Amino acid sequence: MKLQKTVNIKNKKASFEYFFLDEYTAGMVLTGTEIKSIREAKVSMADAYCIFHRGELFVKNLNISKYDNGTYYNHDPLRERKLLLSRKELRKLEGKLTDKGLTIIPTRLFINDRGLAKLDIALAKGKKLYDKRESIKEKDIKRDQERF
Repeated sequence: MKLQKTVNIKNKKASFEYFFLDEYTAGMVLTGTEIKSIREAKVSMADAYCIFHRGELFVKNLNISKYDNGTYYNHDPLRERKLLLSRKELRKLEGKLTDKGLTIIPTRLFINDRGLAKLDIALAKGKKLYDKRESIKEKDIKRDQERF
């Protein structure tokens, strides 16, 4: 078991599939074995998304693997986890979700300098196929310019 000094897990698929409109940093309500798995960087964010339930924001399908040394106290890897944001931010996000085609997706999971797990989430709009091609084209042009 080797713990990393910095944990910075990114959702690479998200930037390819969505345009980011607004970004927020949220805390997470976790159990003991979940934070230990996060410190070992055993997290998959590929299919994760956020939903509102009774005025609170939850992240679904965020796969935090079971802790190897956990006993019967181990957590369910795909359970819904509550996100901690201010009321003002929650109201703003919930109001914007009424627009067609918008969703909230996690973009990055990290541990801050105080040792707390934080999740960067983004209000996002899905890209069409031609938008994805345009993004690939822009990345190639940027990479070519950096070479010279």
